[in-house]
Amino acid sequence: MILPPATLGLLGGGQLGRFFVIAAHELGYRVMVLDPDPHSPAGRIADTHLVADYLDEAALGQMTQRCAAVTTEFENVPAEALALLEKFLPVRPSSAAVAVCQNRSAEKAFLARHGFPHAPYADIRSEADFADAGQQLFPGILKVARFGYDGKGQAVVDSRAEALAAWQSFGGEACVLEQRLPLDYEVSVVLARAADGQIACFPPAENSHRHGILDLSIVPARASGCLIGHAEELAEGIAAKMRYVGTLAVEFFVVRGDLVVNEIAPRPHNSGHYTLDACLSSQFEQQVRALCDLPLGEARAHSAATMVNLLGELWYRRDPHQAHEPDWARLLAMPNLKLHLYGKHHARPGRKMGHFTVVGSSPEAVQKSALAARRAIGID
Repeated sequence: MILPPATLGLLGGGQLGRFFVIAAHELGYRVMVLDPDPHSPAGRIADTHLVADYLDEAALGQMTQRCAAVTTEFENVPAEALALLEKFLPVRPSSAAVAVCQNRSAEKAFLARHGFPHAPYADIRSEADFADAGQQLFPGILKVARFGYDGKGQAVVDSRAEALAAWQSFGGEACVLEQRLPLDYEVSVVLARAADGQIACFPPAENSHRHGILDLSIVPARASGCLIGHAEELAEGIAAKMRYVGTLAVEFFVVRGDLVVNEIAPRPHNSGHYTLDACLSSQFEQQVRALCDLPLGEARAHSAATMVNLLGELWYRRDPHQAHEPDWARLLAMPNLKLHLYGKHHARPGRKMGHFTVVGSSPEAVQKSALAARRAIGID
């Protein structure tokens, strides 16, 4: 075991990293963050903030000398940086696992190879690949293979001509063309897996999105027990096949009552934020525990929860040209609402600035209160 007050390394300094730092500090650890943004939310509260590129040799050298183990807060950290660190100290999740999740083509190939349900797809690396793509892929969604998130780098296409035009607008980057599926709804499973194979699954969340960005998550998900059990089984199988260590999220589409894996995130997940307030252990505490070879905490929910994202456009409701702080008093007046603001330096439309979670014993009452709170601060 790696015990406090050891120093833990973190690549990435966003809000997921900020919550990791808080969880690590509560357990008595120190944290060194590597992130190029001097205003990064995690860097501002870490014991040490290395303001440098993720592949900066001097910064990585400091981590190897001063950290007992290293993790990452998002999948777009270069896998090469993780691979370099792996030569000297434990890195969880591994560079191999992150490399699969940060490339849609690699991720789809992994799912296909191991028999996990996924949307029909084709890899697009050249114009000729569109001619070879089967007609069953239309209408479809063209997605860049790397660095796409929150709906970015995606285009809905109804024909080969539209797909080709979208690919050209992406600069001819490698893409994945997926069949567009008739969605019933979406669910996600966040779990933690230890190095010895122990797995702790949080209750699956039901998610809805606006403009490609998660809007709210409902727990417990309004799905059958059979579907929930199957989602957990698939997520656990994915983690085991990847030999994953850390916190992992698996997003599912529910299509005509069946589960289809959408994406795998090798990190804590936006839809798992409810665990901060509604579970015995949060997804971030589990990330610390898995990294340090501690026994995993209990993932049981003690309350029903609805989580609502707070995006940057909320700051511009009074004046489209000037950011103004929203009226937080409206939210803080609710005794069963927990507000989390990320301390980001600048609000802009589409940027995740915070979230709130309403908790309680009745799922229906919690959902109703969360929607009322949403309206109270001006979210349609």
